[in-house]
Amino acid sequence: MQTKRTTFPGLWLPLALLAPQVAITLVFFIWPASQALWQSVLRQDVFGLSTQFVGLDNFARLLADPLYHNALVVTFWFSLGTTALSMSLALLFAVMVNRMIRSRDTYTTLLVWPYAVAPAIAGVLWWFIFNPSIGILPYVLRGLGYDWNHRASGTDAMILVIVAAAWKQISYNFLFFLAGLQSVPQSLIEAAAIDGAGRFKRFWTIVFPLLSPVTFFLLVVNVVYAMFDTFGVIHATTEGGPSQATTILVYKVYRDGFVNLNLGSSAAQSVILMAIVIVLTVIQFRYIERRVNY
Repeated sequence: MQTKRTTFPGLWLPLALLAPQVAITLVFFIWPASQALWQSVLRQDVFGLSTQFVGLDNFARLLADPLYHNALVVTFWFSLGTTALSMSLALLFAVMVNRMIRSRDTYTTLLVWPYAVAPAIAGVLWWFIFNPSIGILPYVLRGLGYDWNHRASGTDAMILVIVAAAWKQISYNFLFFLAGLQSVPQSLIEAAAIDGAGRFKRFWTIVFPLLSPVTFFLLVVNVVYAMFDTFGVIHATTEGGPSQATTILVYKVYRDGFVNLNLGSSAAQSVILMAIVIVLTVIQFRYIERRVNY
């Protein structure tokens, strides 16, 4: 069977079809990235009246700044907690919904709704739930002997932002895990059941390995989400506090650039953040993907 190949009579049509995407990439990615690279080697005064070329001095100052080291550590734990919590709960929900027959579509619709909520709104919702004065969860925890206060405790604040960010991402992960579960051949599961394998063993030895492509894809997506798309959650809940306990890298970029007006340092931080994400993605595709069974 021969595959039909599409040919164009001239060069202008494929170029015209590619032009919108290329223009969007240039305007919204290449141009801002180049501006950030250029700004990272400059130093401006707070009024923007004078600009000085300083080379790599902004990067050297960052690497020697203990507050930046703290932001790196906070980002690591925040990304790890958000990714692990959102993916594990999404897999659990997907497994439970996949075993349903009549009400599967209803539960799928209900579980997808949170993904339509903006990150800032999700942060506000969980801020109310965990509010020490009016929140329901601090009231319950107080009855159990734990005095919850994310305004004073860095650990409580980190738990709050991880829960809010993970809740926002569970729906996205759930859809992919459910689609992956529905594509697993039932004949393999039935054969394992006939051989005497229990439900738990069937899942870990057959189903979960077959979900490895979906799991790997979601791992990359969730790491990028935790590092870039959670600014609204942090800003609406803790604003990086208390005492920099929830100041992740992307929020520090905002604080230094738009609040403290240190544009050179902010641009250098954005360049480092972009490099970190690129390195993590390369490591994931080069080493972790080898364990993925397609």
